[in-house]
Amino acid sequence: MFSFVRRRMYTSALPLIIVLLGVFLLARLTGDPTNLYLPESATPEQREAFAAKNGFDQTLLTQMADYLKGVLHLDFGTSMRTGESASAMALRAFPATLQLAVTTMLLAIVLAVIIGCWAAYRPNSLADRLSSLLSMTAASIPDFWFAITGVWLFAVLLGWLPTSGVDSGLSWILPIATLMIRPLGVLTQVVRGAMVSALSAPYVRLARSKGASDFRVVTHHALRNAAAPALTVAGDLAVGLINGAVVVEAIFGWPGIGKLMIDAILQRDFAVLQAAVLLTAVSIFALNIIIDACYALLDARVREPAQV
Repeated sequence: MFSFVRRRMYTSALPLIIVLLGVFLLARLTGDPTNLYLPESATPEQREAFAAKNGFDQTLLTQMADYLKGVLHLDFGTSMRTGESASAMALRAFPATLQLAVTTMLLAIVLAVIIGCWAAYRPNSLADRLSSLLSMTAASIPDFWFAITGVWLFAVLLGWLPTSGVDSGLSWILPIATLMIRPLGVLTQVVRGAMVSALSAPYVRLARSKGASDFRVVTHHALRNAAAPALTVAGDLAVGLINGAVVVEAIFGWPGIGKLMIDAILQRDFAVLQAAVLLTAVSIFALNIIIDACYALLDARVREPAQV
């Protein structure tokens, strides 16, 4: 088990390094922040002083070396916009994104298991066809379109929900619904397909012949064996959920890491952008390791490959 997790950590480290270098280079492509932070009337001496203060007078390789040295010491520099520590700003914003993503994923998994098991228990029934239609529709709806439509309908037209902010529990409904709709649709399809196969397996027929109740057959026998493919898909969706939060947070004014990234890009605040992207990448890296470990616990063939 531990050797499997260690192998996965080694193979996942390379993408993390690529992200580390990529965010540094791509941030510089957004433009020179000097023109953004200094007025047009700034003298050449003022521009040189600003560049020297923020290290822009150094070569790109020197800036990259300083950046990597700072990463090793968990020091990402200070924000040009606020003068605050970039890592502190990223760490302060990340819990809001994490709360949103975790709540959304838990709701999506619970609802997908309930709907998928219900549909698979009676395949080709009206309930199965209805759930398949709704889940495929949900999986196909773009997040940004659903978010904008939700704001227009429920916030502007009907006035039931706030357009943005985190002032009340109602503020959570539209962001969670927007993030949840696609994972719910995809997971429902996966759970339904895996459960149909599991419920037709010989061990399920044997359990029924021994007098096991329908609830026990579904929850104790079929669902456990159908969980492995659903867990893999859920992991991929969870990773996409963190990335998708950028759009949702921008639309709903959610004070998370996604909104911080967008603000940093628009204001060319390199240190904050680098800290936010790296924190997100490390979180995705850790999430993938956890998912692989859970998958290995469910399937011994994964953690103990066959010896030839």
